[in-house]
Amino acid sequence: MREPNPPPTRGRSRRLAVLACLAALGVVRATAEAPVRFSRDILPILSDNCFACHGPDEKARKAGLRLDTRDGALGTGKSGETAVVARDAVHSEVVRRLASADPDAVMPPPKSNHHLTAEQVALVRRWIEEGAAWGRHWAYEPPVRPPVPVVAAEGKGLNPIDAFIRARLVREGIAPSPEAPRTTLIRRVMLDLTGLPPTPSEVDAFVKDPSPDAYERVVDRLLASPRYGERMAWDWLEAARYADSNGYQGDGERTMWPWRDWVVDAFNRNMPFDRFTVWQLAGDRLPQPTHEQRLATGFLRNHMINGEGGRIAEENRIDYLFDQTETVATVWLGATFNCTRCHDHKFDPHTRRDYYSLLAFFDRTVVDGSGGNPQNPPNLAVPTPEQTRRQAEAEAVLADAVRETERVEAAKFTREAGKSAADSPAAKDLAREILDVLKTPPRDRDPGRLATLAAPWKESDPAYFSVLEAQRRAKDARNAAAWAIPWVMVMDDGAPTRATRMLERGNYLKTGAEVPMALPSALVSGAPLARTNRLDLAEWLVSPANPLTARVTVNRLWQAVFGIGLVKTAEDFGVQGERPSNPELLDWLACEFVDSGWDVKGLMRRLVTSAAYRQSSRMTPEAFEKDPENRLLARGPRFRMPSWMLRDVALFAAGLLAEEAGGAPVRPYQPTGVWEEATFGNKRYEQDHGAALHRRSLYVFWRRIVGPTMFFDVASRQTCTVRTPRTNVPLHALLTLNDTAFVEAARVLAGRVIGGAHDDTARMSLACRAVLGRGPSADEQAVLIHGLGRHRARFAGDKAAALELLKTGETPTDPALDPLELASWTVVCSTLLNLDEALTKE
Repeated sequence: MREPNPPPTRGRSRRLAVLACLAALGVVRATAEAPVRFSRDILPILSDNCFACHGPDEKARKAGLRLDTRDGALGTGKSGETAVVARDAVHSEVVRRLASADPDAVMPPPKSNHHLTAEQVALVRRWIEEGAAWGRHWAYEPPVRPPVPVVAAEGKGLNPIDAFIRARLVREGIAPSPEAPRTTLIRRVMLDLTGLPPTPSEVDAFVKDPSPDAYERVVDRLLASPRYGERMAWDWLEAARYADSNGYQGDGERTMWPWRDWVVDAFNRNMPFDRFTVWQLAGDRLPQPTHEQRLATGFLRNHMINGEGGRIAEENRIDYLFDQTETVATVWLGATFNCTRCHDHKFDPHTRRDYYSLLAFFDRTVVDGSGGNPQNPPNLAVPTPEQTRRQAEAEAVLADAVRETERVEAAKFTREAGKSAADSPAAKDLAREILDVLKTPPRDRDPGRLATLAAPWKESDPAYFSVLEAQRRAKDARNAAAWAIPWVMVMDDGAPTRATRMLERGNYLKTGAEVPMALPSALVSGAPLARTNRLDLAEWLVSPANPLTARVTVNRLWQAVFGIGLVKTAEDFGVQGERPSNPELLDWLACEFVDSGWDVKGLMRRLVTSAAYRQSSRMTPEAFEKDPENRLLARGPRFRMPSWMLRDVALFAAGLLAEEAGGAPVRPYQPTGVWEEATFGNKRYEQDHGAALHRRSLYVFWRRIVGPTMFFDVASRQTCTVRTPRTNVPLHALLTLNDTAFVEAARVLAGRVIGGAHDDTARMSLACRAVLGRGPSADEQAVLIHGLGRHRARFAGDKAAALELLKTGETPTDPALDPLELASWTVVCSTLLNLDEALTKE
């Protein structure tokens, strides 16, 4: 007779006890544990600790054992022992080596400075016992739109982004923060979408607007502003390594700024990102490419150019190809392809052959690497409408002058049809150099030859002299109009087909096997197909067949708004890169981005209207302890603004910012001698004056070998950069306290404050609202007014110091203002501009 069922409590306790004993013996896992996932749990362990010696790089591989592929892991290597035996951890050599206490047998070896924890070893053992299921690195699998989690949440602006974030917060037992105050929120979103803060009137209008869609209407207005494109362009210019000089010791100036202006315009027009990609990588390969499509390819020509004496042209050319290849891999694939220039990647499944097959797409231009010409062909003239008009006018004047010269010479030097003026009997006694000029048709004579021809006739034939001088002046004017037109380096494949060969350790002199154009083998299914030009590559990058571009792009846009990407390593989506903090959200965003038609403005709108974005950035010690970097988004983003934005904000608060869009780069204030010292005196900095001093930072001239001195924590613009550092050192404060632009902004703001109100309390409110977007609290008001009194007392005893302070910057000071009062308020305004709240996006 069967024993009756035990009581529920007693039976449950017995089962748990049995399972606990078995788990302790390593036989089974606790039923509450989720199955081990290879890509999430095992691949990071193998990548960090094993791939350097047992990974993709064949030359670095030890003992013939490969652990980055399933076949390799299930194989034996040179030892004859099977590395991984599915469902049998006891006979798996990997487990024995990982758990060994013998320093001669344990893996990783002690000298590698790598060591697995007991928990990691147990995880590998569990994975094997569960069947050693394999998988690919998460980033190489096509993104699949996950279902939006259903969460019970309250708050405004909830959208699918919030569902994913709230679901994660529920799992972590963390509560989201309340919405930020309206004064904080409008300042935050204006900085993120335009790079500039709100005016006091904009803050007031938003705070007083009771309509439920007040915030969304602010967002829509900002996305339609031309300032939006200027803000978005900055990050793209850093990725594109844009600069206004070539780099290296010569560092000659270049005119790539029309391409920069095209980028701003493309963002403002909300050009779909797939088209934005194709035009920049292969606009010249499109059928009957337009001028704009060809201009867009300047992206690939933003690399440095080495014009140093003795430099070998072919070495230069190869360096330019390296740069183009690695930039494209970083920007669109999040891949560290520079590793594969010399050897197979030690962690990711990219080979040296992949590198040179990708390089082959760019190895067809007529660029030969010679010289340091900043308009190195192929290039494109990009005149402004005004320059086009001036050139047309100059051409018309020159044409009239040439016709007049031809008419006069036909009468003066009669000759047979088809003969030159030099063949006329009237010219037989003229000097040789004059005859040489007369042999040339009038339209082909340069200004120098026209001057030579005119000189002998100044006294003997003033009329002829006048005609020649008129043509010379017209020619000079036409040339000046042509020379004023910027020429931008662009892409254009040459007619001859160049064979691309693999290079030994990247050495241009050591060529190996020829390789065709081909896509990275690990990212395409089946055998790599032969490709014909860059258009194939560009179209694949934004096709459903490529799993990376959408993820990499939305991650950088997330980084721009929240300060850190869902994948922190924005430049590396490989196995050594960080896993997404919320992988389902990343894939949902990637799918949404593609399905929206690669709508950048639409994605930015979705990000900044989310409840996660609109949260207060205040945190408790407990919240900081749980999530110091705010990866789970339980609070709003808060971080110091980039230095270029700090300058723009200071100028804007002072009413100094000159918002002229586009054009040649400007040269604002800079300490003397910086360029001279860096270039051995070959380059001298000539500061601009007037409105040019106060243009947006986007338009500041960028010399590669010594970047603008007013910026810190920015890309060098020498190579592609998609994630810039954010540091905090005293030198930053010394700049924002003492740089001419910041002190001048404080002085001009002080003048506006004094003229805007009649008592200290009202003036202090004006100053705080201009800088912080809000008025001061009672405590802040008291501290600031007390400080103002100290400054007044100081300058009353040292008028010379006050007058010296007011000399800072070229903006004139109102002579009607009391200099001691203006100096005192200047220090107050400088203090406000350097408050943590003023330097931080709250």
